[in-house]
Amino acid sequence: MYGMLGRMKAVPGKRDDLLALLLDSSGSMPGCLSYIVAKDAKDADAIWITEAWDSKDHHDASLKLPQVQAAIAKARPLIAGFDSSAETEPVGGIGLASAPKG
Repeated sequence: MYGMLGRMKAVPGKRDDLLALLLDSSGSMPGCLSYIVAKDAKDADAIWITEAWDSKDHHDASLKLPQVQAAIAKARPLIAGFDSSAETEPVGGIGLASAPKG
């Protein structure tokens, strides 16, 4: 499995608009096991995105999907920047099947 964690900053006052856009565009992505968008509890402009994929290849391919490309274009004016990110290797958890052994 492949995972990504990222913290995105919205333009001041535009976090809810950016959240709505991210949530509306996150359906039907082949290989996506989990895509969670959350408000940062301490920063009114920050958003955390947590992703789990069956492979890095599916994650990378998702960035080329028409609905994702359209969402990126619409989101650009709402994004002030990215300040944290990490690649992970999910191994399981509630709502996520365990990764294959080996």
